[in-house]
Amino acid sequence: MRAPRLADVAAKAGVSEATVSRVLNDKPGVAESTRIAVLAAVDMLGYDRPAKLRRISAGLVGLVVPELVNPVFPAFAQAIECALAARDFTPVLGTQTPGGIAEDDYLQMMCDRGVAGIILVCGLHADTTADLDRYVDLRRRGMPLVLINGYREGIDTTFISCDDVGGIHQIVSHLVDSGHRRIGVTVGPERFVTAQRTITGFRQAMAQLAGVDAVTDLIATTWYTVEGGAQGAAQLLDADCTALICGSDIMALGAIQEVRRRGLRVPEDISVVGHDDSPLMAFTDPPLTTLRQDVDGMSQAAVAALLDEIDGRTSPRAELVFRPELVVRRSTSTAVVSALHRRPVVLGRTPRGA
Repeated sequence: MRAPRLADVAAKAGVSEATVSRVLNDKPGVAESTRIAVLAAVDMLGYDRPAKLRRISAGLVGLVVPELVNPVFPAFAQAIECALAARDFTPVLGTQTPGGIAEDDYLQMMCDRGVAGIILVCGLHADTTADLDRYVDLRRRGMPLVLINGYREGIDTTFISCDDVGGIHQIVSHLVDSGHRRIGVTVGPERFVTAQRTITGFRQAMAQLAGVDAVTDLIATTWYTVEGGAQGAAQLLDADCTALICGSDIMALGAIQEVRRRGLRVPEDISVVGHDDSPLMAFTDPPLTTLRQDVDGMSQAAVAALLDEIDGRTSPRAELVFRPELVVRRSTSTAVVSALHRRPVVLGRTPRGA
């Protein structure tokens, strides 16, 4: 144990030694902002908080998700919260929005509040261009940490991932069995681990299942948004694709919009597949065929690994990969491709323009 020196902490926090003493002894009469500043100074100087103050926040776990617009992230937050609540822990949720609080700021605030551990879903660890020092430093300071979706080497912690390669193989297999050969995929920026793995799996599946080795024109990288889905769909439709695989469900909704904008139909003319099986995807028009992440299983595993670390047990220093499930609904159909028009034809129908 490294007990705080009052003078050092007072100088760092910009308060008197008497104020530092009151905070460290958990005495009343100190403003909340001052108390937070003092405890932050203790942490930044590498001192150990008094046991009484550590117990106050022992039931808190930091949880950072990228946003709440994509329905899969609220689903993760809810599943993780339920798993934590079952063990008498409470999440401190941080969500990121454009121009809002950055991940590093959330991590610092959570450390300042003395959370017992932190779970990140699709954080900066999923961006291959991002620096890993923030996570290495957290682990060096002894902070229990679990990272979901976005495996990166060099971080001494547990990773929980969806099997993106195996998942795309399931989708391509379904579409090939349905008669499609011009199959396209649209994902977010290729710097993200999930996008890289999806593209890798797509190349492998198209070669193995469809006998197609040249797929460069069948891959569109945009953004994981409705607008990104529409943009990616436009590129793939211009390449005469008859089936579109999207990196998220909201991208799939944008893709369907673009298909209809061109006067085509889903699934009669173009099949569309999403990713995540977000809430309400069974009630879209048409109900969306999508790849279901095992959100509950992944969340349970993340919480179990984190609480093992909090309890002083070593959690697996590896990537735990969860196989997704393809949920087939009505946004995909059996089709063949006209050699003349390169348009999908639902079996038993006449191709447009014939």
